[in-house]
Amino acid sequence: MRFTSEQRLDDGVLEREFTLGEIPGILWTPASAPAPLILLGHPGGLHKMRPRLVARARHSAEHGFASATIELPGSGDRPRSAVAEQARADVRRAVEAGEPVDEEIVDRLILPLVEKAVPEWQAALDALLSLPEIGGPVGYSGGVIAIGVRLAVVEPRISAAVLFAGSFVPRATFEEARQVTIPLHVLLQWDDEGNDRQAALDLFDAFGTKEKTLHANLGGHTGVPQFEGDPAAQFFTRHLS
Repeated sequence: MRFTSEQRLDDGVLEREFTLGEIPGILWTPASAPAPLILLGHPGGLHKMRPRLVARARHSAEHGFASATIELPGSGDRPRSAVAEQARADVRRAVEAGEPVDEEIVDRLILPLVEKAVPEWQAALDALLSLPEIGGPVGYSGGVIAIGVRLAVVEPRISAAVLFAGSFVPRATFEEARQVTIPLHVLLQWDDEGNDRQAALDLFDAFGTKEKTLHANLGGHTGVPQFEGDPAAQFFTRHLS
């Protein structure tokens, strides 16, 4: 891990950009470091997502957590995948035609991303946990939900997760969900125009953990109410502090 820039935000949070090989990322640490770590998932495009990620990181810092994120494969300035680009084009055609997105298309779009992104998140976690300002334990917060589910199954250092039910769900993810045993807090936008509400509800039902909570709110994909940040922070405070 190589830090490439740093700045102190006006609330005292230290924001540092880093690279891990070819992968760019950002780490935010509160003044109260060492601190437990939350990995901030997102749908890709760090530059586009940065304002929302910064807001989430600063809110987490208020509760004593460090936060980190990395760019997804095929997003931002990272090399594109021909398979993923074709799958995205097929999704657009289906949506524009008012047709459901075929399961085979979802698998082509999401599963290769999961296979590549999860080991990268684990490599980032290795590097982050070696820093003196990160004290563990670790949580995961955000989407793509299939990435969060896979991490919850294969990464024992993640103790709890807040998952955003706002992305396509491959068939294999439902089977993996049954293996999840860590506490979950799931956010669902009831009127998400680009995703299947019933699939999100079925996935929640499939989770094998004994502690899972679903918060559903009216509104579209980007309309998660600001007040949802507090229950998520309280969830992590219970399980990571």
